Amino acid sequence: MKHTPVVLRFFAAFTLHLLFASPALSQQTNAITLSSPDADIVFTLQPKPDSLLYSVTFNDKPLIQNSRLGLRFANASDFDGQLNIAGVERKTFDETWQQPWGETRHVREHYNEMLVKFADSAVNLRVRVFDDGIGFRYEGQGEKDAGSISIIDDLTEFHFADWQQAQAWWIPAQGWNRYEYQYSQTGFNEIQRVHTPLTLKLSDHAYVAIHEAALVDFAAMYLEQRRPGVLKSMLVARADGVKVRAEHDFASSWRTLQIGEKPTDLVNSHLILNLNEPNKLGDVSWVKPGKYVGIWWGMHLGVHSWGTDGVHGATTERTKEYMDFAAKHGFDGVLVEGWNEGWDGEWFNNGDVFSFTQSYPDFDLKAVTDYGAKKGVKLIGHHETSGSITNYEKQMDDAYALYAKHGVTQIKTGYVADGGNTKWEQDGKTAYQWHDSQPMVNHYLKSIKLAAKHKLSINTHEPIKDTGLRRTYPNWLTREGARGQEFNAWGSPPNFPEHTAILPFTRMLAGPMDFTPGIVNLAYNGLDAENRVRTTLAKQLALYVVLYSPIHMAADLPEHYEKRPDPLSFIKMVATDWEQSIALDGMVGEYIVMARQQRDSENWFVGALTNDDARSVTLDFSFLPANKAYNATIYQDGKDANWKTNPYALDVINQRVTHTTKLTQWLASSGGVAIKLEPVNE
Repeated sequence: MKHTPVVLRFFAAFTLHLLFASPALSQQTNAITLSSPDADIVFTLQPKPDSLLYSVTFNDKPLIQNSRLGLRFANASDFDGQLNIAGVERKTFDETWQQPWGETRHVREHYNEMLVKFADSAVNLRVRVFDDGIGFRYEGQGEKDAGSISIIDDLTEFHFADWQQAQAWWIPAQGWNRYEYQYSQTGFNEIQRVHTPLTLKLSDHAYVAIHEAALVDFAAMYLEQRRPGVLKSMLVARADGVKVRAEHDFASSWRTLQIGEKPTDLVNSHLILNLNEPNKLGDVSWVKPGKYVGIWWGMHLGVHSWGTDGVHGATTERTKEYMDFAAKHGFDGVLVEGWNEGWDGEWFNNGDVFSFTQSYPDFDLKAVTDYGAKKGVKLIGHHETSGSITNYEKQMDDAYALYAKHGVTQIKTGYVADGGNTKWEQDGKTAYQWHDSQPMVNHYLKSIKLAAKHKLSINTHEPIKDTGLRRTYPNWLTREGARGQEFNAWGSPPNFPEHTAILPFTRMLAGPMDFTPGIVNLAYNGLDAENRVRTTLAKQLALYVVLYSPIHMAADLPEHYEKRPDPLSFIKMVATDWEQSIALDGMVGEYIVMARQQRDSENWFVGALTNDDARSVTLDFSFLPANKAYNATIYQDGKDANWKTNPYALDVINQRVTHTTKLTQWLASSGGVAIKLEPVNE
């Protein structure tokens, strides 16, 4: 695929015309096409007597065969069957916009669009084709106050050509553990009911990821294979069985296809962000990327407890100690979990007991925030709901106001509850919803909008999947939505070595993830224990570069960092906000090499990691500016490093590099390398 370099400010070019229905256009044999700006991707819409079909080609080869489009309604005419095209509005858009924070400062948004109107339906189809993929969505055209309609099925299908040889990386949908599963790599025929992003290798020169963008007031989409080679869009049901309750002027989320010749093309795509609306919050200078430590990992190790019915972690004195450590080493925040009443006893099954304004007696909110202010360290708030949504919504405004009063600017929210078990109370009745149902989609966004009024940023755990809404609401900093570091403390089994070599090509295509890297005591219970971190020390450092998040945690205990100053030195200096990011090389589930330029700096960082297989990778520094030398500080696996028997072997070396340098870098089994590049002043 051809890529056009991003420039600081391009131009907006709009061309618009209306192609009215004509006898030729209304014939069922007539097809409408829309190409990407570089003409490599072609979307074709084909009306048939009994259905509306689309197909996609990539580099002149079939990618998706004729596949169905449509919606079914409980109380309105279906968008299905014989649909006669009334007109097509076409537009070209080309503009470069700036992220207030992000993996890349400047994002080029360049697409060709068509809005297809139908003579016999109140639903339009909008399609946008970019050089890196496709987005299409359904748009209702009725009056806003004409009463609600109920969507009961999404008929959208993805019928892939040559699917028999395809490979897929996926996690199951509609499961109890939400998105927190190990990824499976299988043939296409083994896909059953799966979450998006779903990543597919269709050939050596065609990779595709299916996802959705701008999920607002709609049900999330998952995929199900019903007939061989055909994935059907499935909408998560509400508690009453209806999928979506909407106004007549509804808009579905965009169904997206990120398309590339190489796996790294998917990582370098901005399709999901570009299908979201621009910032609606105005001045967001109060939203700050950064790094933090926290009273967190100790609870997962069993050293501390969330509640007071154990060795309580969230005490005033311990928080001050963590703030001292943060101030000493340049971290800007301290996350404190377990400070508020409700953690004692069966909190997992009884979220109704949580108070979000009353602290335990041994935690003084004012005292710790005042202490942090003197140290230049902020308290990072925490709200665990256990999925009790009504209890949380009753307290949200007061809870956010309390944090804002004490100078808290970021909150980690949690929704620990089994899939399908978030709890809602209304009119004396209890209803239970999936985390990705329409009511929960709306709840998560409600928390973001309310937090913005108090100038608070949110890091959502047990979230709805990311669909790029950070562009529209930049205070939605990051989220979980996958198996994180904590599974290494108590998971059965812990994360496999290939897990973080899969995430960049799957989950991370949706947006930032709070993985909580940086564990330096890799085997707290010994190398032979099942629950331990299955990486080398160097790979833990590489995660800061490979797995993007605007806020990163130094997740281990302060005393563990004090014993290992070398890895701590890299964690302290690695950036979290970037001028640009480039996936240089990689194969899904095997390895990845990432380069990122620090925002407002000439410094670059490089991270590479591998799965269970030791390997050598080529580090090509041609991304560096010409005629400038850099000092590379390289944190690499020691020559005898191995995650199973010798995970701590770490060498720190310095080397001079330029844009012509190519280094052969050895990575140990489940190992990695982390590099800081600083220009040499000559």
